[in-house]
Amino acid sequence: MTATLPASVTTTHTVPAAAPGVDSLDAVIDQACRTLRLPTIGARFEELAAAAMREQATYKGFLLTLLDAECEHRDERRKTRLVREAHFPRAKRLDDFDFTANPNVVPEVIHTLTAPGWVTAGQPLCLIGQSGTGKSHLLIGIGTAIAEAGLRVRYTTTANLVNELVEAADERQLTRVLNRYSKVDLLCLDEFGYLDLDKAGAKLLFQVFTDREERSAIAVASNAPFSEWNQTFADKRLCSAIVDRLTFNGTIIETGTDSFRLRATQQRLLG
Repeated sequence: MTATLPASVTTTHTVPAAAPGVDSLDAVIDQACRTLRLPTIGARFEELAAAAMREQATYKGFLLTLLDAECEHRDERRKTRLVREAHFPRAKRLDDFDFTANPNVVPEVIHTLTAPGWVTAGQPLCLIGQSGTGKSHLLIGIGTAIAEAGLRVRYTTTANLVNELVEAADERQLTRVLNRYSKVDLLCLDEFGYLDLDKAGAKLLFQVFTDREERSAIAVASNAPFSEWNQTFADKRLCSAIVDRLTFNGTIIETGTDSFRLRATQQRLLG
């Protein structure tokens, strides 16, 4: 028995007319991929179909190849989007970091931080060292790796964050801004301790730390040791509370005092 559709039933999609020289079946496949939002399959089905025919793949094998290609490309697009949304000021990867130039930085320790476990556990990270020792490179490189692992990351300087919070408080938008930052899995704060903060700014920054405590991770890069942070924060008790939150169950990496950036410049000048 042959089943037929009732006359009253019509298809929801019309088959597009094929352009001259284009196979009508290819046009239907292309339209279906657009409808289902499968751009990789739409772009590569002819190539993958030809390969499947050469290899005499089964129908299931061919389907798996199509789905693998779509998933892989979708994963790459998501990584790119998450890195872009992190707002890194420049591209820095850990693969480009010269560990031989700074023996204080242990590559095995740094590479453990590319796995997102410490971020999902809400553990802090502190990079402490003088200018030119690679703190920002490490901060951005680690943040990039975490974003590519599928987590939400946001980079900013401490001064920019405090300014944003102060402006939001003045405009009665503080809750909205705090909520936006609370949604990121890893907050990367660069240039921590470069700017002296008044009591109001320090309290707003402390509120960010409190909201994220043991729930969402913070990574900071500072050119000052903990003992000098009381110069940044006018309130010593507030400073102590911030240090506690940035060190409890956290990782502390000291990048040293020898600027390899300055050393490289001097060597270049000497020829």
